[in-house]
Amino acid sequence: MSDTQTLIENRPPSVAALFLERVERTPDAEAYRYPVPAASGQGPDDWKSLSWAQAAERVHAIAAGLIDLGVEPEERVALASATRVEWILADLGVMCAGAAVTTVYPQTNAEESAFILSDSASRVLIAENADQLAKAVERRADLPDLHHVVVIDPEGADTSDEWVLTLAELEARGKAYLEKHPEVVKERVAAITADQLATLIYTSGTTGRPKGVRLRHDSWSYMAKAIAATGLVTKDDVQYLWLPLAHVFGKVLTSGQIEVGHVTAVDGRIDKIIVNLPIVQPTYMAAVPRIFEKVYNGVAAKAREGGGAKYKIFQWAVGVAREYAKVTQDNFRRTGTASAPFGLTAKHKVADALVYKKLREAFGGRLRAAVSGSVALAPEIGYFFSGAGIHILEGYGLTESSAASFVNPGEAYRTGTVGKPLPGTEVRIADDGEILLRSPGIMEGYHGLPEKTAEVLESDGWFHTGDIGELSADGYLRITDRKKDLFKTSGGKYIAPTEIEGQFKAVCPFVSNIVVLGADRNYCSALIALDEPSILGWAAEHDLAGKSYAEVVAAPQTEKLIEGYVARLNEGLQRWQTIKKFRLLPRDLDVEHGELTPSLKMKRPVVERTYQHLIDEMYAGAREA
Repeated sequence: MSDTQTLIENRPPSVAALFLERVERTPDAEAYRYPVPAASGQGPDDWKSLSWAQAAERVHAIAAGLIDLGVEPEERVALASATRVEWILADLGVMCAGAAVTTVYPQTNAEESAFILSDSASRVLIAENADQLAKAVERRADLPDLHHVVVIDPEGADTSDEWVLTLAELEARGKAYLEKHPEVVKERVAAITADQLATLIYTSGTTGRPKGVRLRHDSWSYMAKAIAATGLVTKDDVQYLWLPLAHVFGKVLTSGQIEVGHVTAVDGRIDKIIVNLPIVQPTYMAAVPRIFEKVYNGVAAKAREGGGAKYKIFQWAVGVAREYAKVTQDNFRRTGTASAPFGLTAKHKVADALVYKKLREAFGGRLRAAVSGSVALAPEIGYFFSGAGIHILEGYGLTESSAASFVNPGEAYRTGTVGKPLPGTEVRIADDGEILLRSPGIMEGYHGLPEKTAEVLESDGWFHTGDIGELSADGYLRITDRKKDLFKTSGGKYIAPTEIEGQFKAVCPFVSNIVVLGADRNYCSALIALDEPSILGWAAEHDLAGKSYAEVVAAPQTEKLIEGYVARLNEGLQRWQTIKKFRLLPRDLDVEHGELTPSLKMKRPVVERTYQHLIDEMYAGAREA
């Protein structure tokens, strides 16, 4: 048996057990960093640290406090909070009590929050602040199972009701309980079995109510060991964690960190990412493609503002980066060395001094790699960052597979693929191209929905992902589309919309979101939302200064600008894939209007319903074949 197999197969039954092991091994090592706003409210945040032992003290207090509240093994404790260090401590506290965490996005409205709390039969809700508490109070009559709400940040919250207590009060209660029962947490952790429920994550489906995905303790223990076995992260790394922890992608990163033992800096405020990166100086971070697209658009906009000469240098550097990345990756695949011809290397060196070095400094200057997941990254954007020295390792997984099923292997990464399966994960491509997975990370099933579970999970453990993909001879997976997103034109041609959308994002530096349409029609069309800062910057230089976003996108010169990029896109497409008509949207797609999930995946049916009038316009009078 190999060392990797031994590492994975000899795993403890839970991450709670792994956490206790980590604390015992390196009690004084730094575990977490977190920001504390300056007392004056002005100036930069003050970053504080917790050692593993200090984190354990709080985790044990939370666990014991929940036990004192009467929470039993496998009973649900809901967690509605943005990403912050208390989320991680509370999650570990729930698991160390033997209970299960129900994750709730802080953006979820009161009605859907109440559905999740009710469907999961959550006994306790740990709410971030007064806003999250208010949702529970509003629907209290519908939540007979909910016995307590614990508020992390009580400012402005009414805590006079016995139903409500603060996190500080819960921890104090836990400490008092531990004085009488000092071994209670260790006993609860020792009693956890591998197949016990650890986490209930509700997927934000495109239609209908969300489904609760039941993930066992063993799934997280497996993920922790499998991530460590890839060798992609080491104990000396510093991770910057901003992803929503209610999402499986953010959650899995906490498991990997516990096994490896590196430092994680935690701050979920998206508007602070650019400020935080030079302070934290991470060696790796995970993100979704939208972040890299925004950075790319922002750098392009800044270069454009610098005048024609500066923008030409930027465009030249983009071309060099992409060429350099493609050549070096191809050479590494063939020879094991990431080399490039002398002429290209010389151009790359000049471009590095002029453009790439500043880009790396914006990421903190120490970033070895960034992991991208959730949705596909446009390959041309991936090649740009790769050539600029920001190595984006695309990965792939689903909530139903505990997030991480594939990831690109370090130096041998290949842009445009999601890499190879994690150790212990099996993959199969079905006759229709669908990707099937089997691993200890696969869910137990959908909560209370045996028929829905049977639709995707076979009795021998193979899970139907709903994604279409191709495996290379040496095991690299390329995702071509969502099975349900593929459509056929009235002429009988199959279209993979996400592939076309990704190509447009690489061509047009102003795009934020694009939806390609054409099912049962005789040509393709597109709804396009523009990146507000980028297009307003352009507008200021083209007689549209001071106009609102909606006014700018309605202007004829803006339509002409985007028409040029659509023409460039069409040059690289097959005739039946080309975009014949498009409409610019009056605002960007967002989570608030239900067009994006909290992890920024597009809900196509919602977008199509919202903008049906624009779609009808594009096909008005079209003769259907």
